[in-house]
Amino acid sequence: MSALLPLLQARLRAEGPMTVAEYMMLCLQHPQHGYYTTRDPLGVAGDFTTAPEISQMFGEVLGLCLGQCWLDQGRPARLVLAELGPGRGTLMADALRALRGVPGFLDAAELHLVESSQHLRAAQASRLQGAAPVWHDGLDTLPEAPLYLLANEFFDALPVRQFLRDGAGWRERVIGLREDQLVFGLTEATPQAVLEPRLADTQDGDLVERCAPAEALTGEIGRRIAEHGGAALIVDYGSDRSLGDTLQAVRAHAKVPVLAVPGQADLTAHVDFGALARAAAPACASGAVPQGVFLERLGITQRAQALARRLDGAALQSHIAAHRRLTHPDEMGRLFKVLGLHPRSAPPPPGLTE
Repeated sequence: MSALLPLLQARLRAEGPMTVAEYMMLCLQHPQHGYYTTRDPLGVAGDFTTAPEISQMFGEVLGLCLGQCWLDQGRPARLVLAELGPGRGTLMADALRALRGVPGFLDAAELHLVESSQHLRAAQASRLQGAAPVWHDGLDTLPEAPLYLLANEFFDALPVRQFLRDGAGWRERVIGLREDQLVFGLTEATPQAVLEPRLADTQDGDLVERCAPAEALTGEIGRRIAEHGGAALIVDYGSDRSLGDTLQAVRAHAKVPVLAVPGQADLTAHVDFGALARAAAPACASGAVPQGVFLERLGITQRAQALARRLDGAALQSHIAAHRRLTHPDEMGRLFKVLGLHPRSAPPPPGLTE
């Protein structure tokens, strides 16, 4: 029995149906029963495994990419090195290790982590001992300085609203109660000003997802980079435009029904990279490049070969499998994309194109 379910039922009885975004926020961030506030969801013992947990190479390559951006922008003497949703701190630890090879970068860097989970903050503190990280609940409290930012599988967990096209209007997908069971429903069709552009590339019955928090966050990242310099690497699964129902729940590394165990499963939706790129103005956004292509352009295979020389047996086979999982189109290589942000005065991050 989900501890959050009775609270959801009480709210729905009192206030009526809630949006998908409201449901996601309660399931993921409820102070006592939210998914991210009550557990470490990562790894074999958790519910999913992210790229940094698969291989050190992922964080190393991303760190060196930011290091080259810093060199391209004239080596500013002070910079904010930040990560959104740092998990256990694995990606940042690997990035910092690689960045030791970029003379002067770590001397200029102040490490800032945007993390709401106290469980994960503790893991990050342990993993990043000596790096003196500063934690934030949101992006707005980061110092105003050149920003070099990583966000891996962060945007997919931000709450989306879902709209079904009906003529020139849209019916919003909502969640209500039927005989005390959570069920999906639809509102009456109404015009949606923010979805007017989507009337040109959708038809009746098409479902579109919109993530206003993601666009607002990317707008703030873009403002900081445009004003102060820096770069951002946003890595997630998604496409150039939202089309179709991508909301999913994952528990113990398997998909479960979205409404089945509120607060006990991870809820995510595909990222609309086109919307993020538009929201980042006045900063420049690269095209969203498949993760496998990006990592190969930055030399992950050469790094894999160098590491392989010290391995044999099961360790070597695991290493080879990790490289494949990160880069192969049939695994994470195609579905996951990398979006880069940079100031107009600087080139895009290595491995990415305009």
